[in-house]
Amino acid sequence: MDRAGSLNESDGVKSQGNTLQLSEEGEALSTVGNTMLAAPVCAGIAGSADLKPGSLPRWFAVYTTPRHEKAVARQFRARHLETFLPLYRALHRWKNGCRVNVEQPLFPNYVFVLAERSDYVRVLQTPGVLSLVGSGREPSPLATHEIESLRAGLPTRYFEPHPYLVVGKKVRIHSGALAGLAGVLVRKKNSLRVVLSLDLIMQSVSVEIGIGEIEPVTM
Repeated sequence: MDRAGSLNESDGVKSQGNTLQLSEEGEALSTVGNTMLAAPVCAGIAGSADLKPGSLPRWFAVYTTPRHEKAVARQFRARHLETFLPLYRALHRWKNGCRVNVEQPLFPNYVFVLAERSDYVRVLQTPGVLSLVGSGREPSPLATHEIESLRAGLPTRYFEPHPYLVVGKKVRIHSGALAGLAGVLVRKKNSLRVVLSLDLIMQSVSVEIGIGEIEPVTM
């Protein structure tokens, strides 16, 4: 699948050029105007049958500058926008040989935000945001149950990033907080895992699973 298109600050928002700010941790935050990423940039905000004025907020994927996911999430909260930034712990070795556990984004360069049409400008003007992920001339909402299931399941499972998979044996989780989600069954060492994929942003994660919690997906 080709990467979905994106809606950036040039779409219905007056570009103010490239600016540079610092986050609370001293990170460089860039606000990029008229930026074309790996997909076509929307020319404007057109009408959509799925997103009408006054419709309920939906979850969207926001594409960020590298290593600014946490800063963008903080900025969203400061703007009273509900946000979701899934993190996982990984062992990191510093140049001095010291090893520490650090929290890293589960989906690098992506933050999720709950927004409606009237919030687009606030989202796009947030330092560190490059675009809203979408198709054609509109940002594309994610399936609400996928995001809510990840929010509920993350605290109870071990998650880690996984290469995006297109083919493989599909299974469905039928119990627990992740019930209803479907993915690809893989084996890592002595444990089974299900690789869950968000097709819109072409990202995947693997989650440990028991054989009694899954069932084959039949066509």
